Amino acid sequence: MNHIKLLFFATIRDRAGTKSLEMDIPTDLTIQGLKEKLSTDYPNLKESMKSVLITINREYAFDDAVVPPSAEIALFPPVSGG
Repeated sequence: MNHIKLLFFATIRDRAGTKSLEMDIPTDLTIQGLKEKLSTDYPNLKESMKSVLITINREYAFDDAVVPPSAEIALFPPVSGG
């Protein structure tokens, strides 16, 4: 198992009901797999997982990236500006 820390920001934090969370995940889990796990374990986050921006150790990550050991994962809602 791989122990990770999740950080939630903005509306995702509101839906999660917390600013951070620690969890154990399988060692070969991808970002896509993590989004599916969060959608299942935390139904309030399911809609957010469709358009969430994710970083692994402060670098943007794509769905096929494997979560490394002891990673810090941050989840951000999409941002628009003008």
